[in-house]
Amino acid sequence: MFENKERTDIAELGEFGLIKHLTDQFKIKHESSIKGIGDDAAVLNFENKEVLISTDLLLEGIHFDLAYVPLMHLGYKAIQVNLSDIYAMNGIATQVTVSIGLSSKFPLEAVEEIYKGIQLACDKFNIDLIGGDTSSSKQGLVISVTSIGYAEKKDVVYRNGAGEGDLICVTGDLGGAYVGLQILEREKQIFLENPGIQPDLEGKDYIIERQLKPEGRRDIVDLLAQMDIVPTAMIDVSDGLASEVLHICQQSEKGATLYEDKLPIDPMTYETARELGLDPTVCALNGGEDYELLFTIKQADYDKLKHDVDISIIGHITDRNSGCKMISKSNVVHELKAQGWNAFKL
Repeated sequence: MFENKERTDIAELGEFGLIKHLTDQFKIKHESSIKGIGDDAAVLNFENKEVLISTDLLLEGIHFDLAYVPLMHLGYKAIQVNLSDIYAMNGIATQVTVSIGLSSKFPLEAVEEIYKGIQLACDKFNIDLIGGDTSSSKQGLVISVTSIGYAEKKDVVYRNGAGEGDLICVTGDLGGAYVGLQILEREKQIFLENPGIQPDLEGKDYIIERQLKPEGRRDIVDLLAQMDIVPTAMIDVSDGLASEVLHICQQSEKGATLYEDKLPIDPMTYETARELGLDPTVCALNGGEDYELLFTIKQADYDKLKHDVDISIIGHITDRNSGCKMISKSNVVHELKAQGWNAFKL
């Protein structure tokens, strides 16, 4: 990583010089950003809106592996996974702060690559970078992102509003990011055993991109507004579909029934999972990192979205005593269990 290129030691710039160097190209886009980078604190003004704030921490060796994650993709993903939390509240993300801890192995050129990805995400999703921090790190690369956004009070959606009979909807398709990760891990092991062999990723572009460059679903927030639908509950699919359904049910004090044959799984995800000896349904339920939106709607809103090909209705909310379950393709009832990402299970 940058060993054979010209290297600039970060210490040559110093902390403030580094921040200025990395953020000079970021321009303020929102009227709500009164003051961004350059003072002791940012100043924001959202007038009468509800302000939404979320923070994520990404650690090298825990959340990402630099053996196969390009630094530009890492910067892009760090922003995206955080914006997803704002969209999961039915809000519009407008600002981020980014803090980075760096070990001495990272030259300036490496950090520039990360910030290229950050800027790409900010430009694509109309986000202002308004602050952050840099520090040395003895544990490798650390990235912390805080995202800020807003919504009208009547439009904010929590996890606890699902009602009995509500339809369970999910955007996009599921399991692709997890299966893409398995391909990357397989190719890493092959490379470690035989560095002369080039990675074989041909034909797997979609699922590799699902892992390395996920896209927050801002478009769904806009779409729901156009359809005049305010979900009764919503969450993003970061830890796996099963885990997220259970979160909504726990917070709403309800049960749920999902149908296996309704789960949206891309053909490439399905076929590659089978090639790897994995169950595609398990990948969809427990893989995580899809960053799709899972939400519930009242049955009266069904006609508004029934023809949208990017939204799948996968089940319905039941009473609490019925529990959370999935009906398989062979009509067998399975208890829904959260087996996805656990931040403290290492």
